[in-house]
Amino acid sequence: MAVHTGQLRFSTEGDGDVIDITAGVQDVVQQAGVETGIAAVFVPGSTAAVTAMEHEPGGINDLRETLDRLVPPDRDYAHNRLNHDTNSHAHIRAAIVGPSETLPVRDGRLDMGTWQQVVLVDFDDRPRRRTVVVQVLA
Repeated sequence: MAVHTGQLRFSTEGDGDVIDITAGVQDVVQQAGVETGIAAVFVPGSTAAVTAMEHEPGGINDLRETLDRLVPPDRDYAHNRLNHDTNSHAHIRAAIVGPSETLPVRDGRLDMGTWQQVVLVDFDDRPRRRTVVVQVLA
């Protein structure tokens, strides 16, 4: 099995910032020269996530509002008390959404739905520099 690894780097605003990373992931797939395989996309860090969704303002707003209802930022979280921190909600949201996606590659392209993009979501409560690891396996 051949494995090609690439990294993508982003500056985020935090607070649920959603960045479309599809083109960058596709660039790594093209650099790998793979016709058929899989692309594993992973964000290191416990306050960010990677998912596939339609990257448009309504869907982004709906995701943020849903997570605000499920995991409000202003609750009394043990993590914040124990660590003198303010981002427990970010850790929980990232755990719910998850740090990775595995995507099929067919004919040298990500095999995704018409309205589907790969996105990085930064839930931390401050701007961050993020690295996304992409591994292409054939």
